[in-house]
Amino acid sequence: MTPLYARRRTALAAATAVVAGALLTTGLATGTATAGSAPAGTPALGGAPVLLSAAARTSLIQEQQATAADTAEAIGLGAREKLIVKDVVRDVDGTVHTRYERTYAGLPVLGGDLVVHQPEGGARTVTKAVRTAVAVPSVTPKVGAAKAEAQALAAAGKAGAERTEAGSAPRRVIWAAEGTPVLAYETVVGGLQEDGTPNELHVITDATTGEKLHEWQAVHTGTGRSLYSGSVTLGTYKSGSTYQLYDTARGGHKTYNLARSTSGTGTLFTDADDTWGTGTASSSSSDQTAAVDAAYGAQITWDFYKNTFGRNGIRNDGKAAYSRVHYGSNYVNAFWQDSCFCMTYGDGTGNVNPLTSLDVAGHEMSHGVTSVTAGLRYSGESGGLNEATSDIFGTGAEFYAANSADAGDYLIGEKIDINGDGSPLRYMDKPSKDGASRDYWSSNLGSVDVHYSSGPANHFFFLLSEGSGARTVNGVSYNSPTYDGSTVTGIGRAKALQIWYKALTTYFTSTTNYKAARTGTLSAASALYGSGSAEYKAVEAAWKAVNVS
Repeated sequence: MTPLYARRRTALAAATAVVAGALLTTGLATGTATAGSAPAGTPALGGAPVLLSAAARTSLIQEQQATAADTAEAIGLGAREKLIVKDVVRDVDGTVHTRYERTYAGLPVLGGDLVVHQPEGGARTVTKAVRTAVAVPSVTPKVGAAKAEAQALAAAGKAGAERTEAGSAPRRVIWAAEGTPVLAYETVVGGLQEDGTPNELHVITDATTGEKLHEWQAVHTGTGRSLYSGSVTLGTYKSGSTYQLYDTARGGHKTYNLARSTSGTGTLFTDADDTWGTGTASSSSSDQTAAVDAAYGAQITWDFYKNTFGRNGIRNDGKAAYSRVHYGSNYVNAFWQDSCFCMTYGDGTGNVNPLTSLDVAGHEMSHGVTSVTAGLRYSGESGGLNEATSDIFGTGAEFYAANSADAGDYLIGEKIDINGDGSPLRYMDKPSKDGASRDYWSSNLGSVDVHYSSGPANHFFFLLSEGSGARTVNGVSYNSPTYDGSTVTGIGRAKALQIWYKALTTYFTSTTNYKAARTGTLSAASALYGSGSAEYKAVEAAWKAVNVS
């Protein structure tokens, strides 16, 4: 689960379910996607993805899974290793990018993910999360699962958690994301964090020595009259004489009321006349206004991904996630959770500042896209890139909406006033303006909280889109510096978004760091625009300007 911004202590319970990302996050009806069409408004670039229907995508996945054993042998995997197809992307030029998870002796290999790139009539290439060969002396643990579980709960407690009962036993895995692969346990500690955010802390324990190897948080903290976007058109459904906040045109997205609860799905919002909300915040737990913003954010994000990248929903399978509003009381955050495949929004201080702004919604749902594509691990530099990806696409969705009540900008969370002084949560032109984010890469960046280590990637995206120096966009003034004093000329936000999306979906893996992100975005720019293009050179220049070279 991913929250919108950094949090603190936790109340916990051990579990083994896997979750993912929170922010601190006049839609267009869309028709049925075809197997090989380019997304609306997207140039027919050879390296651009085509819009696959759910049936076409499923068929392509089945085809790749049927030949997975041959692929494993062809790329040099061992006899005990198997590949499981996670996702498939087909480009306009016919190149197929197949993303695989890996198993060893039937156990999941964490850090074993890879992408096989197969051009039509060309040579196969492979992008791996780690290049180390996967092999362990034994898959029989010397340390019991109970010890691993106790260690995980202790780790959570050390971070400020209040221990509760364990849910189920840890699972055996091969830990290959760092150093020499080892047999390990993965324990997921659940429950609630101190501020009420659901917790899914993953703890990796060496199954031979009992040593704690790694840990990361998987909860990513993220017609009606809306609070933030003015009067908007919503996708609703009439059941009998009652309207439901149920968007059948976009995969069946539904918006539910948790009514201050912190568990369950909640109650589907309904209305008698199909006119929703008041446009003003209310402390009532049944207030529709927050639901209007959440539903609007979901439909804009769906349309943004579909019409910009040819992506058919978060999982690219034509099925929507769902949204929950009025989570807890005075809960000042929003989050995405893989385990429920849903977005959740608190109502903020005094229960009158819901965190349902458009860029927050786009941010949260983008955590879901990252989870089902690159799967960027939510710690270290890859965690910062995970957060930056949500900021980048949340920003893209806000610009896409072209809503004068919430015009597109390079500020994150500027509407929700989380700081209480009208300032944004994050700034993309100069991230350090928030007082904590980094403007540039440094060797200790991986030790910084992921909401702040996202800074160099956000800065890169602004420079690539708009360039360095002073400028005004949609009435907002920016002044973006560079690490080396260089001048960067932007290529425009549309191209920058295409490059980041292609890198995420075809070249990034779970362990991608800033150096690898540079390589991945250059590969994406080359595939889309050519290795000698102005776009490729701009990617090089923008990374150099944030000290990644």
